[in-house]
Amino acid sequence: NYALLAEMFNYPVNDEYKKTIQTAHEYLVNTFTEAALTLQPFAEFVSSTSVRDIQELFLRSFDVQAITTLDIGFVLFGEDYKRGKLLVHLNEEHRKAGNLCETELSDHLPNLLRLLPKVKDAEMQTEIAELLLLPAVEKMVSEFTLDKIDKKDTVYKKHQKVLLDYSQNYRTIFQNSLMALFLVMQRDFNYYGNNKSKEGNENTDPGNPASGTQNSEIKDFSQNIETEMLTEK
Repeated sequence: NYALLAEMFNYPVNDEYKKTIQTAHEYLVNTFTEAALTLQPFAEFVSSTSVRDIQELFLRSFDVQAITTLDIGFVLFGEDYKRGKLLVHLNEEHRKAGNLCETELSDHLPNLLRLLPKVKDAEMQTEIAELLLLPAVEKMVSEFTLDKIDKKDTVYKKHQKVLLDYSQNYRTIFQNSLMALFLVMQRDFNYYGNNKSKEGNENTDPGNPASGTQNSEIKDFSQNIETEMLTEK
């Protein structure tokens, strides 16, 4: 249920966010114990914390002097032109799937998570997961280091006279939500780092002319992404 998991990374506007996190945790309890245990500290934090305080930690994790960003293209490519090319490709995928991005860009994590189950072609779905989402989420998880957090908080204190002391105990709490998501996707796509889960899978049906065209489109999309990522390295 990637649409449900996507809600964890939307800005917590009101108490509905708390209900969403509880629902997501219950879903994982019933479907994937390891991910549920990983998410549990985050779920407990959200249930016992005011929306205002959750909002502050959300912003400090993903927006203002943020630890990381929820924009997958930026995580992978930074401000490089390659992100712009990726956004163009993703805009087309969202359009074809009828997935509304609303006010965020096409590479925003919740938008991509909502897109994933709407992509009808299994190979394209796998490419988006393995070449974009999983590497980016894995990198985002690794950004939650104490050294980086201390540097960000030093800058934050210069602009904000009030800094919640208690929140330091939960400064990395959103890492748990990212880790839980990563575990779910790792299981679903049999993903192990840079090694692809499936060997070159050619699903072209010689009896169906359309299948060759679709397969070609998938290759174009994935090759563009892979080329940019290899160039980045």
